[in-house]
Amino acid sequence: MLKHFKLQTAERDVVSLTEEIKAFVEGSGIREGLCTICTPHTTAGLTITSFWDPNGFLDLQDEICRLIPTRIDFKHQHDTPQDAAGHVKSSLIGVSFSLPIHEGKLLLGHSQGIYFLEFDGPRNREYFAKLIRDPDEA
Repeated sequence: MLKHFKLQTAERDVVSLTEEIKAFVEGSGIREGLCTICTPHTTAGLTITSFWDPNGFLDLQDEICRLIPTRIDFKHQHDTPQDAAGHVKSSLIGVSFSLPIHEGKLLLGHSQGIYFLEFDGPRNREYFAKLIRDPDEA
């Protein structure tokens, strides 16, 4: 079962996908399985982090930008220096991951959330969630 989601991002945005993904899993009827989340963009990323303090999202983007700053000496200059930096950020952060489904729910820690990270926005973006039922599920 595959679902396509769309979103609009702002510059250096961190967008929670948690509730949409949880609702998709819980509405699927799958009791045991796997949920894979991915985005087809090369200047965005997906991560799991804590939702408790919104300043943590600022810290996350600040540190990513500190580690991979926008600069004009990237060899890749197809679009803009921000675009080039976005490709590096996306490659390091990643664009997909999988989480188990157990007893009809996504297995996340009590303070974990699923987030879309924008490295080259604002943009119209998309992501996908694919649910795979455990073959042993009755």
